[in-house]
Amino acid sequence: MRYGRIPEEVIEAVLKRHDIVDVIGRHVHLSKQGHYMKGLCPFHSEKSPSFTVTPEKQIYRCFGCNVGGNLIRFIMEIEGLSFAEAITKLAEEADIPITWEEATEEQNEQQQEKATLLKAYDFTAKLYHYILGNTDQGKVAKGYLASRGISDKLIDTFQIGYAPAMWDTLVQQLEKREFDLALMEKGGLLSAKHEGNGYVDKFRERIIFPICDATGKVIAFGGRSMGDGQPKYLNSPESILFNKSRTMYNLHQARPNMRKLQQAVLFEGYVDVIKAWEAGISNGVATMGTALTKEHAALLNRNADQIVICYDGDNAGQSAAFKSIPILEETGSRVTVAMLPDGKDPDDYVRNYGFDRFVREIIEPAVPSMKYKLLYIRRNFKLHEDGDRLRYLQSAVKLISDLHSPMEREHYLKQLASEFPDSSYEAMKLDLHEILLQSEKNRPDGDNKPILWNNVMNNGRTAERTRKKTPSLLPAYHNAERLILAVMMHDRDVCTHVEAQLGDQFNVEAHAVLAAYLYAYYAQNAEPDASRYIAMLQDEQLESLASSIVMMGAGHGMNEQVIDDYIRQIRKVPMQDEVERKKEERVRAERAGDHLRAAQIAIEIIALEKRLKST
Repeated sequence: MRYGRIPEEVIEAVLKRHDIVDVIGRHVHLSKQGHYMKGLCPFHSEKSPSFTVTPEKQIYRCFGCNVGGNLIRFIMEIEGLSFAEAITKLAEEADIPITWEEATEEQNEQQQEKATLLKAYDFTAKLYHYILGNTDQGKVAKGYLASRGISDKLIDTFQIGYAPAMWDTLVQQLEKREFDLALMEKGGLLSAKHEGNGYVDKFRERIIFPICDATGKVIAFGGRSMGDGQPKYLNSPESILFNKSRTMYNLHQARPNMRKLQQAVLFEGYVDVIKAWEAGISNGVATMGTALTKEHAALLNRNADQIVICYDGDNAGQSAAFKSIPILEETGSRVTVAMLPDGKDPDDYVRNYGFDRFVREIIEPAVPSMKYKLLYIRRNFKLHEDGDRLRYLQSAVKLISDLHSPMEREHYLKQLASEFPDSSYEAMKLDLHEILLQSEKNRPDGDNKPILWNNVMNNGRTAERTRKKTPSLLPAYHNAERLILAVMMHDRDVCTHVEAQLGDQFNVEAHAVLAAYLYAYYAQNAEPDASRYIAMLQDEQLESLASSIVMMGAGHGMNEQVIDDYIRQIRKVPMQDEVERKKEERVRAERAGDHLRAAQIAIEIIALEKRLKST
């Protein structure tokens, strides 16, 4: 295989051979509504369908969370694949031969390294699994796993292995198969010797848990010591394959059930996930020795509405659960927390009480996040003392004020009043209203949010003009640019006219980028094709924006005169901005007493305004 850029003809063949309705229909139940197909969005939680697929244009768009693109983007997002991986998957399904154009030397080397490491990790996982089940070296480890309640079936399901105590078991096997040992060290399988040349195995005398990417390819290992060896758990270092903050243990096996149940159970470690699997919890995943990240939370939210946190019952586990709640809720997930007693971890509970009780008494009755937070913070107060009890109630009311639903706030306030009958419900309600009022005063822009993605892309050039505007109150030039782009996406002649008259002089940088890609697209293709055009972008934010604009259609009473009016309107914006800057500069000059400079600026303003009128 050659490594490099995928040729356009391969991408085109993939788009022609697959129908977007068929591809998305594997993951989303779609129903026909006029010219569109609609369903519940797989990328965020919703009860009313806002996810739309347009067969004619071969694109999708969610009007709830604003994601969008063509079928390649959908596969990338739903399965966590890169662009090349998504193309490869779709091409293989359609029996399309994949050829690669020549890449730069750096790209070629990195892709070769990645492919080689994937082969090495696959071989290593099989080697360690074989050693565990078929050698004398693995007998002690297998006995240890059996003592922990991990059966042969679980060992096979999770491909658990054993790294023996010798220093160079893996080194010898990799060298025998002509793997580059320096690359194996770079990829986290080996370590360089502290003294002299050569390498030693990264994992020795440890139970090995393969860590897979979203497609099930082994990209790292977790190694557990059976005795007093430290650290107790040792993970592969981060590499070109493995990023801890974006990888979750067992996601590739749990994802189908997460989507089916719309629930994920979040554990702290490998063994918890494995033992829960035996208990019938096939939607369990875990982070790997790292705190939950925003990337983890987004990954979970794309696959399930509800997240059940099932961390260890000790102080460290409960603290981690408390800190994880806002990260998960920020993505829109509904969060509950499983309550483990007496500092036990999930594995302990299963071993002591069995699988059925674990599901029935721990997972199923998981408490809502607010109830958990109230229980968690009360540990810091001596409730039998009046002062501490009052401070707890004040802290509890402050937590309750964070809830968006008035009904939920009312529910928890009444619970507090019931639990502490010597405290007035009405007084707590007044405190709550005061907190909400103060919070509203401290938020100058209300719920309006800046267009964050655009601010990054254009280095703030347009951010100033949009910072205090809601999406429905975008400036006139902004709407003009989008309407022109919508027509350009449907009409090559209009695109040619706009290129000649306006070129790249769009005021929103993202619009200028989309226009540049349109010019390039029509230079190679005679007919408009939204899906093929979007495939050129290979950027999530641009694809989402393009799909939104395509959905606007080519109508809106657009004709040559209207388009020319819009072009003039767009051209005027830089001059209008310049006039405003000059006016501010004149005011500063007048305040500084520099009347001569103020008069010069006034003349410049008059000249600019004349140019504006003639444009």
